[in-house]
Order: sequence, then structure tokens, then C-alpha cells
Amino acid sequence: MIDWLNPNHDEENPMPTLLPRHVRSAFLLACCALVLRPAAAASVEQTVGELVQRFSAAQSTFDMATLKAVTADNYIEISPLGEVDPREKMLSFYVRKDDKPRPAIAVDEITTRVLGDTAVVIGRVSYSMTVGEQSRTFSLRSTFVARQEGGAWKLVSAQYTPIRPQAAPVK
Repeated sequence: MIDWLNPNHDEENPMPTLLPRHVRSAFLLACCALVLRPAAAASVEQTVGELVQRFSAAQSTFDMATLKAVTADNYIEISPLGEVDPREKMLSFYVRKDDKPRPAIAVDEITTRVLGDTAVVIGRVSYSMTVGEQSRTFSLRSTFVARQEGGAWKLVSAQYTPIRPQAAPVK
């Protein structure tokens, strides 16, 4: 029964009269907004996760145009060595040189928190590369901060922390 929508309802009038049309419409719109809100948040989480994936793919292929496109002018990162690198220093690392090995980069274990026009993405970034005949694989726990600017999401910060390899079991 929808008696709570009927301000004119009383025990002597068992037939409810509905609220005016504009009130019902407003109520319906409010309900729809509450139902659709999680879908919008999921869409932002997906968009920001894809941004991190594009960034990592651009690092792997030394794609300068994409690196510039997905990072804000004030981008700054903390390297695995603890160095603070502004955007220009980060970009200088990805200048194509034939002798520089290009690592394969994979991002997984992604967790995204959206806070209005800012999002924080935590994930594991794994690198694999071969130099000469030596292969090396390592992973970093990474935090990316993205901000929506002019309708587009851009990375404003990244921080990388080495993940210690698991110790071999003791026999």
C-alpha cells in the first residue's frame, strides 16, 4: 500500500488519492538517481583503470605522444628509488633509443577509489625484460592519482614501491 504517499489518507477514506503528478515525478526521478549512481561510479572506475593501463602500455612501447596525453602538466612521480621526478624528467626516460631494452609491462590487482573529480588507483605493475641473455622480472606496488580536467581524466601522480620477492621455502 502506498499510504505514505497520500497526505489526504485517513482511516475513513480507505481509497488512497495519489500525490500530484509533479510530486510523483520528482519522487520517481530521485529513486532513479539513487539506483543509477553506482553504475556511474563503476564507469568512472573503469575509465580510470583503463587510463592506468594506457599509461603503462605507453611506457612499455616508449610512446611519447600517449605519455604526454595521459599525464597532466603538473604530473609528478616517486620512483622505486625514492626519487621525485617531475613530468619532464619522467618523459625524458622514454625517449626512444635503439639500445634501450623495452620491458613488457602488466598491471593487475587494481583497486580504484573515486573521490569526486579525483581517483586513486592502487595496483601491481610487473615488468619483464631480457637484456642480452639475462631475463629479469620484478613487480612494484603502485599508486596512481588521476584528476578529471576539462572532462578528461589525466594522471597527476604515481608512486612506485618495490615488492620483495617471496623467500624460498626453508627445507
